[in-house]
Amino acid sequence: MSAHKSARAVALATLIRVFRDGSYSNISFNNSLQETKLSQADQNLATRIVYGTIQEKIYLEYQFQGLLKTELKEDYLLPLLLMSAYQILFMNSIPDRAVLNEANNLAKEFGRKHSAGFKIVNGILRSFLRRGKILPDAEDKVLFLSVKESTPQWLVQYLINNWGENKAASILSSINKPAKNTVRISGLADFNLVKEELTKLGFSPAKSQITEDELVLTHGGVFKTSLFKEGKLTIQDEAASLAVSAFTFTGNEEVLDACSAPGGKTIQIAEKLKQGHVTALDIHKNKLGLVKQNGKRMNVESRINVKTMDARKADQTFKKGQFDKILVDAPCSGLGLIRRKPEIRYTKTIHDLSKLREIQLDILNHVSTLLSRDGELVYSTCTITREEDEDVVKAFLKSHTQFELQPFTAGKLKATKGMLKILPDSYGSDGFFIAKFKMRG
Repeated sequence: MSAHKSARAVALATLIRVFRDGSYSNISFNNSLQETKLSQADQNLATRIVYGTIQEKIYLEYQFQGLLKTELKEDYLLPLLLMSAYQILFMNSIPDRAVLNEANNLAKEFGRKHSAGFKIVNGILRSFLRRGKILPDAEDKVLFLSVKESTPQWLVQYLINNWGENKAASILSSINKPAKNTVRISGLADFNLVKEELTKLGFSPAKSQITEDELVLTHGGVFKTSLFKEGKLTIQDEAASLAVSAFTFTGNEEVLDACSAPGGKTIQIAEKLKQGHVTALDIHKNKLGLVKQNGKRMNVESRINVKTMDARKADQTFKKGQFDKILVDAPCSGLGLIRRKPEIRYTKTIHDLSKLREIQLDILNHVSTLLSRDGELVYSTCTITREEDEDVVKAFLKSHTQFELQPFTAGKLKATKGMLKILPDSYGSDGFFIAKFKMRG
Protein backbone atom coordinates (compact mmCIF):
# COMPACT_ATOMS: atom_id res chain seq x y z
CA MET A 1 0.00 0.00 0.00
CA SER A 2 1.29 3.43 -0.89
CA ALA A 3 2.58 5.51 1.98
CA HIS A 4 0.40 8.37 0.73
CA LYS A 5 -2.97 6.58 0.84
CA SER A 6 -5.85 8.59 2.30
CA ALA A 7 -7.56 7.67 5.58
CA ARG A 8 -10.59 6.33 3.70
CA ALA A 9 -8.43 4.28 1.33
CA VAL A 10 -6.73 2.67 4.34
CA ALA A 11 -10.15 2.02 5.89
CA LEU A 12 -11.48 0.46 2.68
CA ALA A 13 -8.42 -1.75 2.19
CA THR A 14 -8.82 -3.00 5.78
CA LEU A 15 -12.55 -3.67 5.39
CA ILE A 16 -11.98 -5.62 2.18
CA ARG A 17 -9.57 -7.94 4.01
CA VAL A 18 -11.88 -8.33 7.01
CA PHE A 19 -15.03 -9.07 4.98
CA ARG A 20 -13.41 -11.07 2.16
CA ASP A 21 -10.68 -12.98 4.00
CA GLY A 22 -12.02 -13.10 7.54
CA SER A 23 -8.99 -11.18 8.80
CA TYR A 24 -8.99 -9.87 12.38
CA SER A 25 -9.85 -6.18 12.27
CA ASN A 26 -7.16 -5.06 14.72
CA ILE A 27 -4.34 -7.00 13.01
CA SER A 28 -5.41 -6.04 9.50
CA PHE A 29 -5.89 -2.38 10.44
CA ASN A 30 -2.56 -2.13 12.26
CA ASN A 31 -0.80 -3.64 9.25
CA SER A 32 -2.47 -1.08 6.98
CA LEU A 33 -1.46 1.80 9.26
CA GLN A 34 2.18 0.66 9.34
CA GLU A 35 2.32 0.87 5.56
CA THR A 36 1.14 4.49 5.50
CA LYS A 37 2.09 7.91 6.84
CA LEU A 38 -1.27 9.11 8.11
CA SER A 39 -1.49 12.03 10.51
CA GLN A 40 -2.99 11.34 13.94
CA ALA A 41 -6.26 12.95 12.83
CA ASP A 42 -6.42 10.72 9.74
CA GLN A 43 -5.57 7.65 11.82
CA ASN A 44 -8.46 8.53 14.11
CA LEU A 45 -10.80 8.94 11.12
CA ALA A 46 -9.75 5.61 9.60
CA THR A 47 -10.13 3.89 12.98
CA ARG A 48 -13.67 5.23 13.46
CA ILE A 49 -14.71 4.17 9.95
CA VAL A 50 -13.23 0.66 10.17
CA TYR A 51 -14.55 -0.32 13.58
CA GLY A 52 -17.85 1.51 13.14
CA THR A 53 -18.57 -0.16 9.80
CA ILE A 54 -17.77 -3.62 11.17
CA GLN A 55 -19.82 -2.99 14.29
CA GLU A 56 -22.88 -1.78 12.34
CA LYS A 57 -22.55 -4.18 9.38
CA ILE A 58 -25.99 -5.85 9.63
CA TYR A 59 -27.74 -2.51 10.15
CA LEU A 60 -25.85 -0.97 7.23
CA GLU A 61 -26.56 -3.89 4.89
CA TYR A 62 -30.26 -3.57 5.71
CA GLN A 63 -30.20 0.05 4.51
CA PHE A 64 -29.53 -1.13 0.97
CA GLN A 65 -32.56 -3.42 0.79
CA GLY A 66 -34.38 -2.75 -2.47
CA LEU A 67 -31.55 -0.54 -3.74
CA LEU A 68 -29.14 -3.21 -4.99
CA LYS A 69 -30.42 -4.10 -8.45
CA THR A 70 -27.38 -6.08 -9.55
CA GLU A 71 -24.81 -8.44 -8.03
CA LEU A 72 -21.76 -6.64 -6.66
CA LYS A 73 -18.99 -8.54 -8.45
CA GLU A 74 -15.94 -6.53 -7.36
CA ASP A 75 -14.85 -7.17 -3.77
CA TYR A 76 -14.43 -3.49 -2.87
CA LEU A 77 -18.01 -2.47 -3.72
CA LEU A 78 -19.92 -3.72 -0.68
CA PRO A 79 -17.33 -2.51 1.86
CA LEU A 80 -17.28 0.87 0.14
CA LEU A 81 -21.07 1.16 0.24
CA LEU A 82 -21.17 0.12 3.89
CA MET A 83 -18.45 2.52 5.04
CA SER A 84 -20.10 5.35 3.10
CA ALA A 85 -23.47 4.63 4.71
CA TYR A 86 -21.75 4.51 8.10
CA GLN A 87 -20.32 8.00 7.59
CA ILE A 88 -23.70 9.34 6.46
CA LEU A 89 -25.62 7.82 9.36
CA PHE A 90 -23.14 8.00 12.25
CA MET A 91 -20.62 10.76 11.48
CA ASN A 92 -22.68 13.92 11.38
CA SER A 93 -19.66 16.19 11.11
CA ILE A 94 -19.01 14.92 7.55
CA PRO A 95 -21.33 16.44 4.90
CA ASP A 96 -23.17 13.92 2.69
CA ARG A 97 -21.70 15.46 -0.46
CA ALA A 98 -18.18 14.88 0.90
CA VAL A 99 -18.97 11.22 1.58
CA LEU A 100 -20.32 10.82 -1.97
CA ASN A 101 -17.31 12.55 -3.48
CA GLU A 102 -14.85 10.38 -1.55
CA ALA A 103 -16.81 7.22 -2.43
CA ASN A 104 -16.64 8.10 -6.11
CA ASN A 105 -12.88 8.69 -5.89
CA LEU A 106 -12.36 5.36 -4.10
CA ALA A 107 -14.46 3.53 -6.69
CA LYS A 108 -12.16 4.87 -9.39
CA GLU A 109 -9.06 3.99 -7.34
CA PHE A 110 -10.06 0.44 -6.33
CA GLY A 111 -12.13 -0.55 -9.39
CA ARG A 112 -10.85 -2.53 -12.34
CA LYS A 113 -10.15 -0.78 -15.63
CA HIS A 114 -13.39 0.00 -17.46
CA SER A 115 -15.29 -0.98 -14.29
CA ALA A 116 -18.88 0.16 -13.82
CA GLY A 117 -18.23 0.41 -10.09
CA PHE A 118 -18.22 4.21 -10.08
CA LYS A 119 -21.74 4.38 -11.53
CA ILE A 120 -23.01 1.64 -9.20
CA VAL A 121 -21.67 3.31 -6.06
CA ASN A 122 -22.85 6.77 -7.07
CA GLY A 123 -26.33 5.56 -8.03
CA ILE A 124 -26.94 3.43 -4.94
CA LEU A 125 -25.70 6.06 -2.48
CA ARG A 126 -27.84 8.78 -4.09
CA SER A 127 -30.90 6.49 -3.92
CA PHE A 128 -30.14 5.77 -0.27
CA LEU A 129 -29.87 9.48 0.55
CA ARG A 130 -33.24 10.15 -1.12
CA ARG A 131 -35.01 7.31 0.73
CA GLY A 132 -33.35 7.61 4.16
CA LYS A 133 -32.70 4.99 6.82
CA ILE A 134 -35.06 2.08 7.45
CA LEU A 135 -35.72 -0.52 10.18
CA PRO A 136 -37.84 -3.70 10.16
CA ASP A 137 -41.22 -3.88 11.94
CA ALA A 138 -40.74 -3.84 15.71
CA GLU A 139 -43.33 -6.63 16.09
CA ASP A 140 -40.70 -9.12 14.95
CA LYS A 141 -38.56 -8.56 18.04
CA VAL A 142 -35.66 -10.79 16.96
CA LEU A 143 -35.33 -9.31 13.47
CA PHE A 144 -35.83 -5.77 14.79
CA LEU A 145 -33.11 -6.09 17.44
CA SER A 146 -30.84 -7.95 15.03
CA VAL A 147 -30.92 -5.05 12.56
CA LYS A 148 -31.10 -2.21 15.09
CA GLU A 149 -28.12 -3.49 17.11
CA SER A 150 -26.37 -5.18 14.18
CA THR A 151 -26.22 -8.62 15.80
CA PRO A 152 -26.97 -12.00 14.14
CA GLN A 153 -30.48 -13.29 14.81
CA TRP A 154 -29.26 -16.49 16.52
CA LEU A 155 -27.42 -14.43 19.13
CA VAL A 156 -30.38 -12.10 19.67
CA GLN A 157 -32.62 -15.13 20.19
CA TYR A 158 -30.05 -16.69 22.54
CA LEU A 159 -29.94 -13.57 24.71
CA ILE A 160 -33.74 -13.35 24.82
CA ASN A 161 -34.03 -17.04 25.73
CA ASN A 162 -31.56 -16.67 28.60
CA TRP A 163 -32.28 -13.18 29.95
CA GLY A 164 -35.60 -12.01 28.52
CA GLU A 165 -36.36 -9.28 25.97
CA ASN A 166 -35.57 -6.23 28.12
CA LYS A 167 -32.21 -7.50 29.38
CA ALA A 168 -31.30 -8.76 25.90
CA ALA A 169 -32.01 -5.29 24.47
CA SER A 170 -29.87 -3.71 27.20
CA ILE A 171 -26.94 -6.07 26.53
CA LEU A 172 -27.18 -5.50 22.76
CA SER A 173 -27.29 -1.73 23.18
CA SER A 174 -24.26 -1.80 25.47
CA ILE A 175 -22.01 -3.77 23.12
CA ASN A 176 -22.28 -1.06 20.49
CA LYS A 177 -21.03 1.65 22.83
CA PRO A 178 -17.30 2.53 22.73
CA ALA A 179 -15.05 0.39 24.90
CA LYS A 180 -13.56 2.18 27.90
CA ASN A 181 -9.86 2.98 28.06
CA THR A 182 -8.79 1.05 31.15
CA VAL A 183 -5.37 0.40 32.64
CA ARG A 184 -4.25 -1.83 35.47
CA ILE A 185 -1.60 -0.35 37.75
CA SER A 186 1.27 -2.74 38.43
CA GLY A 187 1.30 -4.33 41.87
CA LEU A 188 4.97 -3.30 42.03
CA ALA A 189 4.20 0.41 41.46
CA ASP A 190 2.76 3.07 43.75
CA PHE A 191 -0.92 3.36 42.71
CA ASN A 192 -1.37 6.94 43.88
CA LEU A 193 1.84 8.21 42.26
CA VAL A 194 0.89 6.60 38.93
CA LYS A 195 -2.60 8.10 39.17
CA GLU A 196 -1.07 11.54 39.85
CA GLU A 197 1.20 11.23 36.82
CA LEU A 198 -1.72 10.18 34.59
CA THR A 199 -3.61 13.24 35.79
CA LYS A 200 -0.67 15.50 34.90
CA LEU A 201 -0.52 13.89 31.44
CA GLY A 202 -4.19 14.75 30.82
CA PHE A 203 -5.73 11.26 31.03
CA SER A 204 -8.15 12.28 33.82
CA PRO A 205 -8.06 8.85 35.53
CA ALA A 206 -11.12 7.68 37.44
CA LYS A 207 -11.38 4.67 39.75
CA SER A 208 -12.96 1.48 38.43
CA GLN A 209 -16.36 0.42 39.76
CA ILE A 210 -15.34 -3.20 40.09
CA THR A 211 -11.63 -3.46 40.89
CA GLU A 212 -9.14 -1.68 43.14
CA ASP A 213 -6.12 -1.65 40.82
CA GLU A 214 -7.68 -0.33 37.59
CA LEU A 215 -8.22 3.20 36.36
CA VAL A 216 -10.54 4.40 33.60
CA LEU A 217 -8.96 7.00 31.30
CA THR A 218 -10.77 9.57 29.19
CA HIS A 219 -8.82 8.68 26.06
CA GLY A 220 -6.29 6.24 24.63
CA GLY A 221 -2.60 6.64 23.83
CA VAL A 222 -1.25 5.61 27.24
CA PHE A 223 1.05 3.07 25.58
CA LYS A 224 3.17 5.99 24.36
CA THR A 225 3.94 7.17 27.90
CA SER A 226 6.97 6.37 30.04
CA LEU A 227 4.56 4.90 32.63
CA PHE A 228 3.67 2.16 30.14
CA LYS A 229 7.20 1.67 28.83
CA GLU A 230 8.59 1.35 32.37
CA GLY A 231 5.96 -1.23 33.31
CA LYS A 232 4.13 0.81 35.89
CA LEU A 233 0.83 0.06 34.20
CA THR A 234 -0.61 -2.12 31.48
CA ILE A 235 -3.70 -2.01 29.28
CA GLN A 236 -6.23 -4.51 30.63
CA ASP A 237 -10.01 -4.63 30.89
CA GLU A 238 -11.51 -4.31 34.36
CA ALA A 239 -13.43 -7.59 34.23
CA ALA A 240 -10.46 -9.53 32.85
CA SER A 241 -8.31 -8.47 35.80
CA LEU A 242 -10.76 -9.99 38.28
CA ALA A 243 -9.84 -13.62 37.48
CA VAL A 244 -6.44 -13.33 39.16
CA SER A 245 -7.82 -11.38 42.12
CA ALA A 246 -10.10 -14.36 42.85
CA PHE A 247 -7.02 -16.22 44.18
CA THR A 248 -5.68 -15.78 47.71
CA PHE A 249 -1.89 -15.43 47.40
CA THR A 250 0.79 -15.74 50.08
CA GLY A 251 3.61 -14.87 47.66
CA ASN A 252 5.63 -18.10 47.55
CA GLU A 253 3.33 -20.28 45.42
CA GLU A 254 4.04 -22.26 42.29
CA VAL A 255 1.29 -21.26 39.86
CA LEU A 256 0.17 -22.68 36.51
CA ASP A 257 -1.45 -20.40 33.93
CA ALA A 258 -2.72 -23.09 31.57
CA CYS A 259 -3.79 -20.85 28.66
CA SER A 260 -1.50 -17.87 29.03
CA ALA A 261 -1.01 -15.77 25.89
CA PRO A 262 -0.83 -12.84 25.48
CA GLY A 263 0.06 -12.87 29.15
CA GLY A 264 -1.97 -10.18 30.90
CA LYS A 265 -3.07 -12.52 33.67
CA THR A 266 0.33 -14.27 33.81
CA ILE A 267 1.96 -10.93 34.59
CA GLN A 268 -0.72 -10.08 37.12
CA ILE A 269 0.00 -13.39 38.89
CA ALA A 270 3.77 -12.80 38.76
CA GLU A 271 3.33 -9.45 40.51
CA LYS A 272 1.80 -11.33 43.47
CA LEU A 273 4.78 -13.70 43.82
CA LYS A 274 7.80 -12.62 45.86
CA GLN A 275 9.43 -16.05 45.95
CA GLY A 276 7.21 -18.25 43.77
CA HIS A 277 6.94 -18.66 40.00
CA VAL A 278 4.21 -18.83 37.40
CA THR A 279 4.48 -21.37 34.59
CA ALA A 280 2.79 -20.04 31.47
CA LEU A 281 1.55 -22.52 28.87
CA ASP A 282 0.28 -21.83 25.40
CA ILE A 283 -0.14 -23.98 22.33
CA HIS A 284 1.42 -21.29 20.10
CA LYS A 285 5.15 -20.66 20.59
CA ASN A 286 5.09 -17.21 18.96
CA LYS A 287 2.38 -16.07 21.40
CA LEU A 288 4.57 -17.05 24.34
CA GLY A 289 7.10 -14.60 22.96
CA LEU A 290 4.55 -11.89 23.74
CA VAL A 291 4.24 -13.21 27.30
CA LYS A 292 8.01 -12.95 27.79
CA GLN A 293 8.11 -9.52 26.16
CA ASN A 294 5.31 -8.21 28.38
CA GLY A 295 6.89 -9.83 31.44
CA LYS A 296 10.13 -7.99 30.75
CA ARG A 297 8.36 -4.64 30.31
CA MET A 298 6.43 -5.17 33.55
CA ASN A 299 9.61 -6.11 35.48
CA VAL A 300 8.50 -9.65 36.41
CA GLU A 301 10.32 -11.66 33.75
CA SER A 302 12.35 -13.63 36.35
CA ARG A 303 9.15 -14.94 37.94
CA ILE A 304 7.73 -16.38 34.70
CA ASN A 305 8.57 -19.69 33.01
CA VAL A 306 7.04 -20.27 29.58
CA LYS A 307 6.41 -23.61 27.90
CA THR A 308 4.86 -24.33 24.51
CA MET A 309 2.22 -26.93 25.26
CA ASP A 310 -1.41 -27.86 24.76
CA ALA A 311 -2.87 -27.60 28.27
CA ARG A 312 -4.66 -30.90 27.64
CA LYS A 313 -1.25 -32.60 27.77
CA ALA A 314 0.03 -30.80 30.88
CA ASP A 315 -0.45 -33.88 33.07
CA GLN A 316 2.05 -35.74 30.87
CA THR A 317 4.81 -33.26 31.80
CA PHE A 318 4.08 -31.97 35.29
CA LYS A 319 3.69 -33.93 38.52
CA LYS A 320 0.42 -34.59 40.26
CA GLY A 321 -0.17 -31.90 42.89
CA GLN A 322 2.75 -29.78 41.63
CA PHE A 323 0.94 -26.41 41.64
CA ASP A 324 -0.56 -24.39 44.49
CA LYS A 325 -2.70 -22.31 42.17
CA ILE A 326 -3.99 -23.07 38.68
CA LEU A 327 -5.68 -20.59 36.33
CA VAL A 328 -7.61 -21.91 33.35
CA ASP A 329 -8.52 -18.82 31.36
CA ALA A 330 -10.03 -21.05 28.71
CA PRO A 331 -10.30 -20.59 24.94
CA CYS A 332 -13.89 -19.55 24.33
CA SER A 333 -16.30 -17.93 21.88
CA GLY A 334 -15.20 -14.48 23.10
CA LEU A 335 -18.76 -13.16 23.00
CA GLY A 336 -18.00 -10.97 26.01
CA LEU A 337 -15.49 -9.04 23.90
CA ILE A 338 -17.83 -7.89 21.12
CA ARG A 339 -17.48 -4.24 22.13
CA ARG A 340 -13.71 -4.45 21.47
CA LYS A 341 -13.75 -7.02 18.66
CA PRO A 342 -16.95 -6.34 16.72
CA GLU A 343 -16.38 -9.01 14.06
CA ILE A 344 -16.74 -11.80 16.66
CA ARG A 345 -20.52 -11.53 16.37
CA TYR A 346 -20.37 -12.49 12.68
CA THR A 347 -17.91 -15.37 12.92
CA LYS A 348 -19.42 -17.44 15.75
CA THR A 349 -22.45 -19.74 15.58
CA ILE A 350 -24.61 -21.52 18.16
CA HIS A 351 -22.81 -24.76 17.27
CA ASP A 352 -19.45 -23.33 18.36
CA LEU A 353 -20.63 -23.18 21.97
CA SER A 354 -20.92 -26.94 22.47
CA LYS A 355 -17.64 -27.60 20.62
CA LEU A 356 -15.80 -25.13 22.83
CA ARG A 357 -17.43 -26.60 25.94
CA GLU A 358 -15.77 -29.95 25.15
CA ILE A 359 -12.33 -28.30 24.84
CA GLN A 360 -12.82 -26.32 28.05
CA LEU A 361 -13.83 -29.42 30.01
CA ASP A 362 -10.93 -31.37 28.54
CA ILE A 363 -8.46 -28.75 29.75
CA LEU A 364 -9.98 -28.73 33.23
CA ASN A 365 -9.92 -32.53 33.39
CA HIS A 366 -6.19 -32.67 32.64
CA VAL A 367 -4.86 -29.74 34.65
CA SER A 368 -6.97 -30.34 37.77
CA THR A 369 -4.80 -33.38 38.66
CA LEU A 370 -1.83 -31.02 38.99
CA LEU A 371 -3.39 -29.04 41.87
CA SER A 372 -1.99 -29.49 45.37
CA ARG A 373 -4.29 -30.69 48.16
CA ASP A 374 -4.91 -27.21 49.61
CA GLY A 375 -4.67 -25.43 46.28
CA GLU A 376 -7.05 -23.16 44.35
CA LEU A 377 -8.30 -23.66 40.78
CA VAL A 378 -9.88 -20.73 38.95
CA TYR A 379 -11.76 -21.20 35.69
CA SER A 380 -12.55 -18.11 33.62
CA THR A 381 -13.82 -17.14 30.17
CA CYS A 382 -14.37 -13.90 28.28
CA THR A 383 -17.83 -15.05 27.22
CA ILE A 384 -21.32 -15.01 28.76
CA THR A 385 -22.86 -18.20 27.37
CA ARG A 386 -24.31 -20.79 29.73
CA GLU A 387 -22.77 -23.63 27.68
CA GLU A 388 -19.21 -22.36 28.21
CA ASP A 389 -19.68 -21.11 31.75
CA GLU A 390 -22.17 -22.65 34.20
CA ASP A 391 -22.58 -25.87 32.19
CA VAL A 392 -18.81 -26.46 32.19
CA VAL A 393 -18.69 -25.93 35.96
CA LYS A 394 -21.62 -28.31 36.48
CA ALA A 395 -20.10 -31.02 34.27
CA PHE A 396 -16.66 -30.68 35.90
CA LEU A 397 -18.08 -31.02 39.42
CA LYS A 398 -20.16 -34.01 38.38
CA SER A 399 -17.09 -35.92 37.16
CA HIS A 400 -14.71 -34.60 39.86
CA THR A 401 -16.56 -35.10 43.13
CA GLN A 402 -13.40 -34.27 45.12
CA PHE A 403 -13.85 -30.61 44.07
CA GLU A 404 -16.38 -28.03 45.21
CA LEU A 405 -17.04 -24.37 44.46
CA GLN A 406 -15.44 -21.89 46.83
CA PRO A 407 -16.89 -18.42 47.56
CA PHE A 408 -14.50 -15.61 46.68
CA THR A 409 -14.06 -11.87 46.44
CA ALA A 410 -12.68 -10.47 43.19
CA GLY A 411 -11.88 -6.79 43.29
CA LYS A 412 -14.96 -5.07 44.69
CA LEU A 413 -17.31 -7.94 43.79
CA LYS A 414 -18.31 -10.92 45.92
CA ALA A 415 -19.17 -14.36 44.57
CA THR A 416 -20.89 -16.01 47.53
CA LYS A 417 -21.68 -19.18 45.56
CA GLY A 418 -18.29 -19.54 43.90
CA MET A 419 -19.31 -18.21 40.48
CA LEU A 420 -19.34 -14.67 39.09
CA LYS A 421 -20.83 -13.58 35.77
CA ILE A 422 -20.39 -10.04 34.49
CA LEU A 423 -22.60 -9.03 31.58
CA PRO A 424 -21.47 -6.30 29.15
CA ASP A 425 -24.17 -3.91 30.36
CA SER A 426 -23.45 -4.42 34.08
CA TYR A 427 -20.46 -2.06 34.36
CA GLY A 428 -19.58 -1.21 30.75
CA SER A 429 -16.71 -3.73 30.87
CA ASP A 430 -16.10 -6.89 28.88
CA GLY A 431 -18.47 -9.76 29.56
CA PHE A 432 -16.69 -12.25 31.81
CA PHE A 433 -17.18 -15.39 33.88
CA ILE A 434 -15.16 -16.70 36.87
CA ALA A 435 -15.56 -19.86 38.96
CA LYS A 436 -13.30 -20.93 41.83
CA PHE A 437 -12.77 -24.53 42.97
CA LYS A 438 -11.04 -26.14 45.89
CA MET A 439 -10.77 -29.76 47.02
CA ARG A 440 -13.28 -30.94 49.59
CA GLY A 441 -12.16 -30.98 53.25
